[in-house]
Amino acid sequence: MKRFEDATWRESMRIRFDYNNMMSDMIGEEYGISKEQILALQPKIKAAIEVLKEKRKAGKTEWRDLPYTQADVVKDILATAEAIKSRFECFVVLGIGGSALGPIAVHQALNHLHYNELPREKRNGCPRFYVVDNIDPERMRALFDIIDVKSTAFNVITKSGSTSETMAQFLIVRDMLKKAVGDKYREHIIATTDAEKGNLIRIAREEGFKTFYIPAGVGGRFSELSPVGLLPAAVCGIDIEELLAGAAYMDELCNKDDVFENPAYMAAVLQYIAMKQGKNISVMMPYADSLKYMADWYAQLWAESLGKKFDVEGREVYVGQTPVKALGVTDQHSQIQLYTEGPFDKVITFIKVENFRSQVDIPKGYEDMPAVSFLGGHTLGQLLHAEQTATEYALYKAKRMNRTIILPEVNAFTVGQLLYLLEVETAFAGELLNINAFDQPGVEEGKNATYALMGRPGYEEKKAELEGRPKKREEYII
Repeated sequence: MKRFEDATWRESMRIRFDYNNMMSDMIGEEYGISKEQILALQPKIKAAIEVLKEKRKAGKTEWRDLPYTQADVVKDILATAEAIKSRFECFVVLGIGGSALGPIAVHQALNHLHYNELPREKRNGCPRFYVVDNIDPERMRALFDIIDVKSTAFNVITKSGSTSETMAQFLIVRDMLKKAVGDKYREHIIATTDAEKGNLIRIAREEGFKTFYIPAGVGGRFSELSPVGLLPAAVCGIDIEELLAGAAYMDELCNKDDVFENPAYMAAVLQYIAMKQGKNISVMMPYADSLKYMADWYAQLWAESLGKKFDVEGREVYVGQTPVKALGVTDQHSQIQLYTEGPFDKVITFIKVENFRSQVDIPKGYEDMPAVSFLGGHTLGQLLHAEQTATEYALYKAKRMNRTIILPEVNAFTVGQLLYLLEVETAFAGELLNINAFDQPGVEEGKNATYALMGRPGYEEKKAELEGRPKKREEYII
């Protein structure tokens, strides 16, 4: 029996959501949120709950069912991962946005923080792992300075199959592989894309690439628990069954209609009220290096889902909350001054880890210097917890809204919970704001302009529009 199958263990690994420092009876009526404000929103909350239920039934939020619907896919992924481990020295993800941020965040959370520098036996026989999530030519060239394409597998990920950045990377890699290994290049490429639509699925079928599918109701930023994230995780030795079990456990917790018992709904309601009160910045601050890139993943999830010009009725609303990523304790020395004494326009979300996977003792020394010697006899974990508590207290004392997501420890089960919690919070916030949290029209304009500038057929009108815009004035360039 796997540990996540034990009910007692699952309960011991339950994520908790502490929102004390969002409430008016903690930080004052002028600065916090009252229970009465939450209760006054009950009709809106109830309506949002019903809409999400209907969307789930209709298959429009298929990402919510990923913990339950992928048994066969998981078997295929695990078999593919074992084959990759036996053949390749390196595994490279080609992707951008959710196709890259999710795999990076989960890898950082669950593997050694210097994973690629470890000898292979200390990586349990897993290949080195890289994610190419940009098209900077210097970065791309640098990758080929440290890997040999002849011993590398590439996972090209794009649901639409027309993501310019990813397809450009793919064309470069395909050409290099053909030159290096000839007709065997196909064995080095795995495609993760839509099952029916787009250019990549057509290419994959013509070329005979091993292919995994992103379900139709799963958008890029909600795709980490699909093959998008599961294959890279499995290749690097992460227990993807436990990851999905954690998400399923959080789904149970998020199925309660009572907002005071549902962590995702309460998190969304508090952020919704905070936005209405002018808190237009959401800071995520993990106090664990392993969770550093969760803040990057969250930034896309929150910004792209909620930053909308129009509501679902087509009215201009210009809503959204700007995500900011921070890391405790690093950013106590770069950002906290602003958060404690700057504008009252932020909600700070701490992520706290109760038990770290490693312990480092601080030796005693310099007993004649009390400002140094007091550290001796403690551990780094104790110091980190003290720093997080102290920062939370400083914000509380300054009447600044803050909340804490508490992980008993960082493992695949708790990370699965965390991913799912934040996804449901985002979706529910979208319903409260009366916007479509699952599209990204503001991104499409930039994509279309890129297509036009690069000469993609069918975008001639957009190119003419670009060429017709006012020319930049030299007087405004210093």
